[in-house]
Amino acid sequence: MPTTESVRAQSMNATQTLKGSHLRTYNTIFQHPISHNLEWRAVRALLEQIGQIVEEPNGHLKATRNGQTLILHKPHTKDLAEDQDVMALRHFLKQSDAVPPEPDAKILHWLLVIDHHEARILRAEIRGTHPERILPHDGRAYFNHARDSEEISRGKEKPALNTFFEPIAKALEAVGQIVVFGAGTGASSEMEQFITWLHSHHPDTARRVIAALTVNEMHLTDDQLLAKARDFFQNAALSEPVKR
Repeated sequence: MPTTESVRAQSMNATQTLKGSHLRTYNTIFQHPISHNLEWRAVRALLEQIGQIVEEPNGHLKATRNGQTLILHKPHTKDLAEDQDVMALRHFLKQSDAVPPEPDAKILHWLLVIDHHEARILRAEIRGTHPERILPHDGRAYFNHARDSEEISRGKEKPALNTFFEPIAKALEAVGQIVVFGAGTGASSEMEQFITWLHSHHPDTARRVIAALTVNEMHLTDDQLLAKARDFFQNAALSEPVKR
């Protein structure tokens, strides 16, 4: 049978920096036999120290840490005395010690929002994500609405166009499927211009653009744009790239 110390050594990873009362509470949780003198207040303080907690209206405690979630029922006394609650707490601490690996960007969904002021790249799955922003090298000169897509495809774009589009393509080269949002149509649409340019200069990335949708992005927040992108990914045939 493993000793208390060996169990603690196996389960303690990210919590190695705990000190004082938090460390004593942690050790008590993994004590064998199970301790029935584990104060609720001390457990709450430990969980708040190593993760995030929310007290629900019924008094129960919801703790989250490194992608793991635990619901603890508030005891009727000052101690967390039920064996099943202590075992659930042990399991949560073990499971949440390691930070889950980031998923491969190539299997995720991405949103590009582009106009002549900037490009924003966001991961579609995450609500409240902060966009990567790419600005034109020279916002006053980069876009000439008199050019048409045929000129771009023949490589006749002005140098300023490359200085804007190339960093966007670079940021998208290692991601998964992409939906592009923009305003306007034809030569007045930076979205249309970028996708035409992308097919000419980075065809592998262009094949992962599965849709280009006209939206009134100036009047939508990033979260609203992400919601639209998620709806599209959920309902679209994801294997069909944009045809150009």
